[in-house]
Amino acid sequence: MSYLTVEVEIDHGRVSAKGAETLPEKASGLLTILNPPALSQPRPIGLAKGQFTVPEDFNAPLPEDVLRTFEG
Repeated sequence: MSYLTVEVEIDHGRVSAKGAETLPEKASGLLTILNPPALSQPRPIGLAKGQFTVPEDFNAPLPEDVLRTFEG
């Protein structure tokens, strides 16, 4: 099994690739549409202020064993 991730536009039920991507002329499979949750109002800035501290080494390179876990 393989999958293809393409940014698309949907207009009146027609799906077309956005940008330089191309879609196969004919295909069958599942189409999943991801929509962000609708917020009734914007989230306030500083909602979690004082609840955690960013560690000093936050931007430090990850250890080799952790990198291998992500990169395979």
